[in-house]
Amino acid sequence: MKIDNIKLKIGEDEKKLYDVASRKLRAPAHIKILKKSLDARDKSDIRWVYSIEADTKPIQEAEKEYPQVRRQPRRVIVVGSGPAGLFCAIRLIRSGIRPLIVERGGTVEERAAQNDRFFRERILDSDCNVQFGEGGAGTFSDGKLNTQTKDARNRDVLETFVRFGAPAEVAYLNKPHIGSDRLRTVLKNIRKYICGHGGEFAFHTRLEDVVLREGVLRSVMLKNVKTGETYEEEASEVVLAIGHSSRDTFSMLECRGFAMQAREFAVGVRIEHLQEKIGFAQYSVTHKLLPSADYKLVSHAGGRTAFTFCMCPGGYVMPAASEEGGVVTNGMSDYARDGRNANSALLVQIKRSDFDCGNVLDGVEFQRKIERAAYAAGGYSYAAPVQLLEDFLAGRESRAFGEVLPTYAAGTAMFDLNRLLPPYVSEAMKVGVADMDRRLHGFASPDALLTGAETRFSSPVRILRNEHCESVSAAGVYPCGEGCGYSGGITSSAADGILVAEKICEKYL
Repeated sequence: MKIDNIKLKIGEDEKKLYDVASRKLRAPAHIKILKKSLDARDKSDIRWVYSIEADTKPIQEAEKEYPQVRRQPRRVIVVGSGPAGLFCAIRLIRSGIRPLIVERGGTVEERAAQNDRFFRERILDSDCNVQFGEGGAGTFSDGKLNTQTKDARNRDVLETFVRFGAPAEVAYLNKPHIGSDRLRTVLKNIRKYICGHGGEFAFHTRLEDVVLREGVLRSVMLKNVKTGETYEEEASEVVLAIGHSSRDTFSMLECRGFAMQAREFAVGVRIEHLQEKIGFAQYSVTHKLLPSADYKLVSHAGGRTAFTFCMCPGGYVMPAASEEGGVVTNGMSDYARDGRNANSALLVQIKRSDFDCGNVLDGVEFQRKIERAAYAAGGYSYAAPVQLLEDFLAGRESRAFGEVLPTYAAGTAMFDLNRLLPPYVSEAMKVGVADMDRRLHGFASPDALLTGAETRFSSPVRILRNEHCESVSAAGVYPCGEGCGYSGGITSSAADGILVAEKICEKYL
């Protein structure tokens, strides 16, 4: 029996769900939580709302069966170990194909150590950083798993995360997240599973070239970035799960004649508030058992759409550069979301007419120009330019911090961000912030802190593929995930990785 709309007060024991189910069944019940969400519309009566499955017998998950391939491909290489690449590899293994996963960065342990060194010493490793390495960019951005897509594979993604160590509520929370701290253990468990079932990893290994013969994949050229050795690896299929920051790979594919399209994207800054004030604005009460409040805001008040993205309750603004001489920001929260500040990307829509001069990679150059300007504004040291919102609105450089102190770990420098961003972006942000404050009181707080620049919202290109998920330019090459323009976020990227794996498996059934 499915029972919907069960409401519990904040702090009420979930054992009451068993009581509700037992009354409905008129017998002792076993339950499974299907969905849990917070209803905060009535500030005087905030409640958790549940949907459950109930039965008089223990509820057991049916073991999902996967069709097994009848023959092995010559070699399947997955380039990138972000969510698209890892879930592609998991799905291939479940059908009996043992892939090689090529990752230009290091393991999650190596990435954490390298990032700590970067934050302290400000010496960037352009192959192993917040963008590149095991788990992809999502490893250091909270592990948020909510998605707007309706792909049936999303359920498989959530359940797989739980299987490898994510908190159980990830499978049923309305806005699930793992937390960057717990995600590291999940990634190590996934690596152990892949290696234990015949898959392989080649870390610190970058894709240098794709070798084609008459439009068909033959091999790839790989480079060990530690030793400098370049070598050829034969392949029958290669999955390009390269992430949205693989700009050198985009350039290589363009030179090789791969069909690509420029895509619109968004740029802006990170905005930080005190988390307790965001909580009060959302709940109108303070309660230690309430989850750290989040928000999602959109404004069409100006000539361009302004919106928030990747909101991190109780989180930190991350130094996320992947190219020397550029400053990039991202956001991160640990599982507890107990940091002093809340932060979110505050972005403005960028149209193709803003950057398209006839080259498919013009969007990359548009992003890069802002990142380099941010690097200069921070003193050429990977420190980030910052400004109080009050001063940004007035067009003057800030002199001191207010109640919100920066969480960006590589240092900050006061700078007028109006000089960093295109004027139409700054103006749209100003109009948008005032409009958003009408729905979330305090969003336009004078002491809110802006940190630049946020440029990696999405990939500025799409590598075209057909209905079989193969590149329209090269048989055997499978563009996949966010970097190739087919998803946006951890869950949808993982689901796209599963889809691509299914298409490869179909060839060998």
